[in-house]
Amino acid sequence: MNFTQYHQTILSKNVWTKTILLFLFFFAAFTTVNAQMVEPVKWTSKIEKKSGNNAVIIFEGTIDKDWHVYSQFTPDGGPLALEISFKNQKGNYELVGKAKEGKTKKAFNDIFGVDEIFFEGKARIEQEITIVNPNLKTVEAELDYQVCKEVCINSNKKFTIAIPGNFNVAAIPTVSEVKQDETKRVGLAIDTAVKTPTASEKIEVKKTDNVAAEVVNEAEKPASSRSLSSIFFIAFLSGFAALLTPCVFPMIPMTVSFFTKQSKSRAKGIRNAIIYGLSIIAIYVILGLIVTKIFGADALNALSTDVWFNLIFFVILIIFATSFLGAFEIMLPNSWANKADQQADRGGIIGILFMALALAIVSFSCTGPIVGTLLVEAASNGGIAPVVGMLGFSSALALPFMFFAMFPGYLNSLPKSGGWLNTVKVVLGFLELALAFKFLSNADLVLQLHFLEREVFIAIWIAIFAALTLYLFGKITLPHDSPMQHISVGRLYLGLLTLVFTMYLVPGLWGAPLKLISAFPPPPQYSESPFGVGGSGNGTTSSGTIKGLPEGAELGPHGIMVFHDYEDGVAYAKEINKPIMLDFTGYACVNCRKMENNVWSDPTVLPILKNDVVLISLYVDDKRELPKEKQFVTKAGDKIITVGDRWTDFMISKYKTNTQPLYVITDLEGNNLNSSKPTISYVSTAEYLHWLKEGIGNFR
Repeated sequence: MNFTQYHQTILSKNVWTKTILLFLFFFAAFTTVNAQMVEPVKWTSKIEKKSGNNAVIIFEGTIDKDWHVYSQFTPDGGPLALEISFKNQKGNYELVGKAKEGKTKKAFNDIFGVDEIFFEGKARIEQEITIVNPNLKTVEAELDYQVCKEVCINSNKKFTIAIPGNFNVAAIPTVSEVKQDETKRVGLAIDTAVKTPTASEKIEVKKTDNVAAEVVNEAEKPASSRSLSSIFFIAFLSGFAALLTPCVFPMIPMTVSFFTKQSKSRAKGIRNAIIYGLSIIAIYVILGLIVTKIFGADALNALSTDVWFNLIFFVILIIFATSFLGAFEIMLPNSWANKADQQADRGGIIGILFMALALAIVSFSCTGPIVGTLLVEAASNGGIAPVVGMLGFSSALALPFMFFAMFPGYLNSLPKSGGWLNTVKVVLGFLELALAFKFLSNADLVLQLHFLEREVFIAIWIAIFAALTLYLFGKITLPHDSPMQHISVGRLYLGLLTLVFTMYLVPGLWGAPLKLISAFPPPPQYSESPFGVGGSGNGTTSSGTIKGLPEGAELGPHGIMVFHDYEDGVAYAKEINKPIMLDFTGYACVNCRKMENNVWSDPTVLPILKNDVVLISLYVDDKRELPKEKQFVTKAGDKIITVGDRWTDFMISKYKTNTQPLYVITDLEGNNLNSSKPTISYVSTAEYLHWLKEGIGNFR
C-alpha cells in the first residue's frame, strides 16, 4: 500500500485511533533499532589562541562508565590506537609537534602481550598549530578511535572548528619557507629531512609486523596505570631480598648492639634505632627524587622504548649479574665510606644519619644492582614512581634495625651468617641475568632483526633456570660458595620450584602460550613458528600453504577453517550446505581475542566451529584499501574506502549495531537462525554453546 492509498483508507475509518497507533508502532520500532547503536563517547572541540599565530585545538570527550578509549600511543599489535587527521591543513596551518594527551592509564594486556594505554571517564587531546593563512575560517579534523567495555566499537568523529573573529591572524611564511630562507641567508647546507632528537624531544620507535610500537613525547606521555601500591610492594620485596645478602644481613646485629650498648637507656636506644631506620629511608627516597629531578618525571619512560637504552641496560644487568655470581665486586670508592664513618663519630642525629649513609655505601655491592634495576623499572612508569619504589625498598631495609632495637631479645633468633647469604646473592644474580634478556629482546623487536625470536628467548631462559636448579641442588659451585656436605631443606624446596618452572618453560618452544611470563618473551607472532610447531597455534596460515583448503579459506584460531571475504564464505557454505557463522571482529579487539582464547577453545564449542558451521570472520579495522570500483558512499554520506569500512557498514546496516565481537548464525540466504537472540556478543561459554546449538538446530 502506498502513502496515497493509506491516506484514503484511514479517512474512511477511525482516523485518529489508527494514526496514533501507527505512529507509536513506528516510534517503538525506530527506538528499538537505534537503541543498539552505542555511542559511549560524547566529544566537544574548541580552539584557543596561544601566542602570535599559534593556537591550540582541544578535543574533549566524556566517556561512559566502564568504557575506555585507546590512546594514540597504544602500541601496534595491541588495541586500535586513536588517530587524528586534519583535512584542510595544506596551505592553511602547520602542526606543531605531536598531539598531547591528558590523563591516561596503562595496563599490560596478556592477550596481545603489550602495554595498552587508554582514557577512562574523560579524554583530552591538544594539538598546537601555526596558522599561515590569514583568511582561514575553520579547521576540519577527524578522530578515529576504538572504545571498549565488554564489546569494542571502532568509531570516528568529524569536527569543523571555527576560528574566532578576534584572532587577527597575520600572513606568515611556513616553517619550510623559513628554513629555506635561513639556509640561503647564512649559506649553510641544512638537511631539513633529518633531525637527531635530544633526550627531551620526541623519541619515536616504530615496530612493524604486529609487534608493539610506541611513540612517546616527554611532554605528552600519558600517566601510568600501574598502581603505586604495586610498585611499593615489588620494591619492598626487593628490599627484603637485599636484606638477606652478605653485605647487609651481618650489619643488623652489629648495628643494633651498638645502639643498645651506647645508649644510656633502652628508650634512647630505641629512639636512635628508629632515627637510624628513618635515615636509611630518607637516603633512598632522596635518591629517587634525584633521579626524577634529573631525568624528569617521564623521561626514563620515553627512554625505555629506545633501542640504545635497552642495549645499555642489557649490558649493565649482565655486569650486575656477573658480580652477583662472584666474578668481581662492584664497590663505591673506599674514601666515601671513610668520610661517612668519620662524620658518624660526631654522635647525635647527624652522626646517626652518616651511619646510615655509611651502610648504604658499604652495602652497595649487593644493593646497587637491585636499586639500579628498581629505579629504571619504577621510573619507566613515570611520575613519582621512583620515589615510591625507593620508599618501598628502603622500608624493607630499615624495618629490621628498628624492630630488633625495640626487641633486642629476638636477635638470638636470627640465623647465623654463613654460606646461605652468598646463595641468596647468587640466586639474585641468576634472576638479573634472566631479566637482562628482556631488554635485549626489546631492542631486537624495535629493530626487527629477528635475532632473539620467541624460541631463542625461551631457550635462554630454560638454560638460565636449569643452571640455577643445578646450583641449588649443589651440582654447580661458584667462587664464593662455602664447602657443604649437604643442602638445606629450604634450598631443596627452592631448587624444586626452579625445576618445575624450567619444565613449565619447555613447551613454549613448541608454541605454548606460557601465560605466567607473558610480559617477558617476545609475542607469539615474533617467532620461527608463529602458529606453533605444525601450524596448530592460534595464528592464521595462508591457504597456499595448506593443501585441501577451499579458495579464500585460511586456518584461523585453534585450527578452525575461516573465510575473510563474505562472498567466498557464502559460496562455500552453499556448496557443502552448512549454516554460516558471521564473526564481526577486529585485529585490535581485546574481547574478540578473549572469546577466541577462552570460549572457542572449549572442547564443547571447538568441534562445532570446526565441523558444523562455515566461519566468516570480518575484520572491521582492516585498513587495506578497497579497489576503486568497490568504494562507495553510504546514504548517510560516509565514504567506504577500506575493507574494514565495508564490513562496518555491513554490520551496521544489516544488524543495527557497531560493537565487536558480534556473532550471527544465518542460513544460506542470509536470514538469522536464532529467534531468541539473533546476535550475540561477549558471553560465557555456556550461553555461547546454547546459542550455537539453537541456530544450527534451526538450520537442520
